[in-house]
Amino acid sequence: CARRSFSRSAASMDENLYDEFGNYIGPELGDDDNSDEESEDELQDEWDTKMEEEEDIQEATQDTKEDMEEDEEMSRAVVLHEDKVYYPHASEVYPEAEVLVEDEDTQPLETPIIAPVKNKQFSHVEKKLPSTSFDMKFLAGMMDHPNLIRNIAFIGNLHHGKTSLMDLLVKETHVLDWTATKNERYTDTRFDEQKRKISIKSMPMSLVMQTIKGKSYLLNIMDTPGHVNFSDEQTAALRIADGAVVVIDAVEGVMAQTARGLRHAVEEKLPICVCINKMDRLILELKLPPTDAYHKISHTLEEVNTILEKCGYSQKISPELGNVCFASAGYGWMFTINSFAKVYADYYDFSASDFSKRLWGNLYLHKKNRVFRAKPETSKSKRTFTEFILKPLYKIHSYILGSEGSQLKAMLGECGITVKNEDLLMDPKPLLKLCLSQFFGNSSGFVSMCVEQFPSPLEAARNKVRHTYTGELQIDAGRAMLTCDKRGPVMINIVKLYSRADGEKFDAFGRILSGTVRVGTKVRVLGENYSLDDEEDMTVAEVTKIWVFESRYRVEVNRATAGNWALFEGIDLSINKTATVCDEKGNSDACIFRPLRFNLESCVKVAIEPIQPSELPKMLSALRKVNKSYPLVSTKVEDSGEHTIIGTGELYLDCVLHDLRMMYGELEIRVADPVATFCETVVETSSLKCFAETPNKKNKLTMIAEPLEEGISRDIENETVRLDWETKEISDFFQNKYNWDILAARSIWAFGPDSTGPNVLIDDTIASETDKTKLSSVTQSIVQGFQWGTREGPLCNEPIRNVKFKLLDANISSDPIYRGAGQIIPTSRRVAYSAFLLATPRLMEPLYFVEIQCPADCVAAIYNILARRRGHVTASLPKAGTPLYTVHASLPVIDSFGFETDLRSHTEGKAFCQSFFDHWDIVPGDPLDKAIVLKPLEPSPMEALAREFMVKTRRRKGLRENVSINRFFDDHMLLELAKQDADLQDYFQE
Repeated sequence: CARRSFSRSAASMDENLYDEFGNYIGPELGDDDNSDEESEDELQDEWDTKMEEEEDIQEATQDTKEDMEEDEEMSRAVVLHEDKVYYPHASEVYPEAEVLVEDEDTQPLETPIIAPVKNKQFSHVEKKLPSTSFDMKFLAGMMDHPNLIRNIAFIGNLHHGKTSLMDLLVKETHVLDWTATKNERYTDTRFDEQKRKISIKSMPMSLVMQTIKGKSYLLNIMDTPGHVNFSDEQTAALRIADGAVVVIDAVEGVMAQTARGLRHAVEEKLPICVCINKMDRLILELKLPPTDAYHKISHTLEEVNTILEKCGYSQKISPELGNVCFASAGYGWMFTINSFAKVYADYYDFSASDFSKRLWGNLYLHKKNRVFRAKPETSKSKRTFTEFILKPLYKIHSYILGSEGSQLKAMLGECGITVKNEDLLMDPKPLLKLCLSQFFGNSSGFVSMCVEQFPSPLEAARNKVRHTYTGELQIDAGRAMLTCDKRGPVMINIVKLYSRADGEKFDAFGRILSGTVRVGTKVRVLGENYSLDDEEDMTVAEVTKIWVFESRYRVEVNRATAGNWALFEGIDLSINKTATVCDEKGNSDACIFRPLRFNLESCVKVAIEPIQPSELPKMLSALRKVNKSYPLVSTKVEDSGEHTIIGTGELYLDCVLHDLRMMYGELEIRVADPVATFCETVVETSSLKCFAETPNKKNKLTMIAEPLEEGISRDIENETVRLDWETKEISDFFQNKYNWDILAARSIWAFGPDSTGPNVLIDDTIASETDKTKLSSVTQSIVQGFQWGTREGPLCNEPIRNVKFKLLDANISSDPIYRGAGQIIPTSRRVAYSAFLLATPRLMEPLYFVEIQCPADCVAAIYNILARRRGHVTASLPKAGTPLYTVHASLPVIDSFGFETDLRSHTEGKAFCQSFFDHWDIVPGDPLDKAIVLKPLEPSPMEALAREFMVKTRRRKGLRENVSINRFFDDHMLLELAKQDADLQDYFQE
């Protein structure tokens, strides 16, 4: 068999050696005998290979038969439909690739399967650290020396040049590519700030600058918004500052917001300096002679001193005292009389300090005797400020604007100003800016003023801590804060939360009062509601990064010491508005810093809802972020389910809604028309002694309500009087200022609806009639019911204001189980409501104080516009030294919407106004008078306004139109009411 197979294979091999025509096509044949042996070996090898291939084929055939048999067996098996596999799995076809199979219609058509990458950025951010005149390591080193630090806040009215002043300082210390004709507004980092050309957020800059003597100091400066709606940002800046620079426009002078800033700085116990900015307007716009310009500046400073004197500020603001500087930020120069005197002293070689003392006031140079006298030498003699400062300043302006070419270059050379020939071809404004910035040099005069007038964090620590800290100071943390000790326990006052450029995360900004904070430090974050008795509002967090915040860029450091401002990452999650940060361990007795006390009140609100209901969770998340970003904004969910945002004014809410839509939410929302917030009050004493029984009929409270004396609510809100005082102090305050009797003054239980609420609860019970021991056991429950009731009044669920509630009698069960909080609190609220409704209730509305600047020919139009909106003019005065008039008016907030647009259209854009909350006033009419018929689409008469406001507010909140006494009066009280006055019962019926 082997031979036959061999012969067959040999024959097949022979056939392969010849073609179809018999020609030999095999390998070449050798001539010698060895070739035959080699061919035989090759044939043997080929035969062995062929045998191996045949064996492999036979094995493969056998395997195939076995597989077929198995398949036949499987084909006869029962396979369910859902178990059948028609196609191979993707992982079998592409074992090394990740395959995603997307079902049809899982995404809406407008959403792409692969969404494009979005670059979310809402703020200007430097791509890399800019070059500066100081080294960042030097800045970090100065942070360890609090005696070389000054913390300053720039405050003032809108468009008075605070941001331009910051630009001047930034340009001096930074190497930036700025054009001479463009106002950069470096601290206006947000895109919408640049578009609106106003500041919305307060932004800090930390700069190393030199004084006149050449010594370097670290200036932490906060640029604050000037618009009155953003006064909350100013409040946050003043909290962490040790001094305030009030920037005043030389032409406009002291405006309403300027006065508010001055008073606010005095309340925060800060030293004040004044910067008279835009001095160029006196020369180029008003074209005042130098003498008139001096009187204009002097008049402005007199106004400032008058305001400060009324506030109890003892220091006088005057240039010779070193707390006034003069600037033109738009033209790049700034000086004080000390720095200007140094220019003369360097040229003539005499004492600059002695000369500077004679450069302000009614002093004249007698040229013959070369002495300074209080009386002029001749009738043409000029005051020293006019002679030595204003006249040279005027001459430089006139020469630069009036001369050309080589003549101007020669004159500038005499003044020490070097310009290139191509610079002389510039427009007048940039040329003037270039020349004046060279002539006045750097801002060393301003730096010297800040260093001399403002205390260092080391010197200001005692006053700052006593004013802001609420806890005991005779502890380790308290003693460390009083001495600004960087080795003591960590105590940080967080005043603001700054969002990142993409709006995704927040970082906490604050001032370190004591200790040293390092990256990786575990800290306790104490919220505004934290106390040693209730530690619920407290979380533990880790500081992951620390920066020196420079508005458009951040300098990362590994630690920050006491006295500095810093930006912290990792501790913002539990912070809502402000917070106190302390060590995680070893500082358990630390209390919080006092929450910010604003000089403005939120009184405008709008209701919002998402257009797509599915985006409600996204809107709620965005509302939480907005609440963190704006210090004075508040959000609320009404009983009807609508979400409301409450702010200070139209512009404020417009910015909030912009951030809600664009930055934090990325959603479309529907916004209702803005409305004003209201308050509820009474104008008479309750006609009956109102009583209410607890649901278990075991306790009974009797109470009356009456109006609070004028001025008490203001004192309570301003914390002129506080409940944490000693009883004798509170008693003396009310006895001396408001002539209260000693019993009532010592029986004050609470203010409501919170510790600074404008309502008072008094215990007017008599010991012979009431068991004081039992009453004291439920005092806290009665107070809670009182505060609940004053937070949401009975008329339209708005806060109660200016009401004094007197508890006349209390029958308390002797069994503690029957006088629990669940029984007393609702009863206390109900009896407060019943006493309120029987004391002639009224609605109160907020009123704006409106300040309008306009030419004289627009005053008549302003009167007409205000009259159509229930407003009235309180003062109309010409602005000294200008052709403008300043009009002061009072305007109801609910009628103020669109007022600014109306004003501009009727005055052709010549009038400009700012309005802010001033006071509460009673709305005309009786809100409970059901005889008034409200007609749709028709304005209500004056006597029906209260009824209209109440009904519409109740409708908006999902309440019944009329107030029913059945909800607040017990059956026994209703019977008593019917006996006393049947008309009263009809008055409250639905």
